[in-house]
Amino acid sequence: MAQQWQVESASGVCGKTGRTLDEGEEFFTVLFEDGESFRRADFAAESWAGPPEGCFCFFKSRVPVKEKKKKLLVDADMLIGFFHRLEDETEPVRVQFRFVLALLLMRKRILQYESSTTTDGREVWEMLLTYDKSTHRVVNPHLTDDQIEDVSQQLTAILHSDMGQWAQPDSKPTGPDMAADEVADEPK
Repeated sequence: MAQQWQVESASGVCGKTGRTLDEGEEFFTVLFEDGESFRRADFAAESWAGPPEGCFCFFKSRVPVKEKKKKLLVDADMLIGFFHRLEDETEPVRVQFRFVLALLLMRKRILQYESSTTTDGREVWEMLLTYDKSTHRVVNPHLTDDQIEDVSQQLTAILHSDMGQWAQPDSKPTGPDMAADEVADEPK
């Protein structure tokens, strides 16, 4: 029967110098027997002089590099402007788009959900724009998972590419019903 041992995660600190290990940096890990488990020590490559006496084993590793988030080409004001321009839209695809944009703004703490009501058989969310404390109504189109995915991909493509006509303050957005190649050339 195989025995399982508990080994601590990497500390991210050199056990000899106390220096924090940088992303992508190589380091050595040494395991020492400590009763029924193992004690771990990590060492920066420049501090490594070989395995210390009494170690059970050692191995070389690398500090993982954190994935960098894509930087949006639009700021909060652009998102809010986009949200306002879609306010009076009644076309279903644009209502869906505005709803997903509202969810994004909620995640960024720009919009706050206050309450919901049912009007003409549709669920409408009352939302507070935190910047100016204005109230906005957003129709919840009760999207399926596939619809959310589709609208989210379109929104992501727009926000990570040139906004084109969407960014023009005097024009109505042509919306998510545009062909995919008109929205973005970026891989999904």
